[in-house]
Amino acid sequence: MKYLVMVQGTQADYEGMRGKASAQAPAWSEQELQAMYAYMGAINDDLAESGELVDGQGLAEPVRTRLVALGQDGKAVITDGPYSETKELMAGYWVLECASLERVTEIAERVARCPGPEGLTDYPVVIRPILDGAGDICADV
Repeated sequence: MKYLVMVQGTQADYEGMRGKASAQAPAWSEQELQAMYAYMGAINDDLAESGELVDGQGLAEPVRTRLVALGQDGKAVITDGPYSETKELMAGYWVLECASLERVTEIAERVARCPGPEGLTDYPVVIRPILDGAGDICADV
């Protein structure tokens, strides 16, 4: 089965990775940033080697987000991010083909152990099964 494994972050987290601390996120040192990239790179390498990696990407910071909705008149309403009502957004993801929910949970636990500076917010790693078709929506959980 395929799974979407998501990591979360905020605009403040992205700023912290650029060395700008705030009340919401610590500043990352160059050494901490390189340790995080090496850690995530090792996960990617292991998943590629095992054949479980379908795709994985980091996402641009929330300030570069765009929301497109329909207004009451049916016309598009386009808003640039970030949005004050939004807290965490998806910061990156993997699409994995795993034999079981237990296996993808092991991978998510490894992702959750990614190193970072002291005071870093500990976001949960989100696992979502990817449906094979519309019939999967009606399947028992």
